Amino acid sequence: MGEDQLDMIIVQTINGAMSTIPSYLEEIKENKETFKVENPKEFVYGIVMGMALGMGGAILSAQKEIPTAEDQMRVRDIVYKHIPEIRERIFN
Repeated sequence: MGEDQLDMIIVQTINGAMSTIPSYLEEIKENKETFKVENPKEFVYGIVMGMALGMGGAILSAQKEIPTAEDQMRVRDIVYKHIPEIRERIFN
C-alpha cells in the first residue's frame, strides 16, 4: 500500500473518530460515576489516538502478513503528524 493511500485511509479514520468527540464527552459527563474519569478531554484524546493507530495497523494487516516494525512506524508517523489538529478539535 502506498504512502498516499495509507495516509488517506488514516485521515478518514481520524475524521471519523473526531466526529464522535461530542458524544463521548457527553456520555462521560452523564456517567461520571461509572467512568470515574478525571479529565474527559484527555480520555477522549486517548480514544481517538487509539482508534487511529489501531486502525492503521489493522489496515496493514489486512493487506499482507503481520506488519513489520517499519510498517508500524509509517502508521505512527502519519498519525503523529495529525496530532495538532486532533488536540485542537478536542481541547478548543
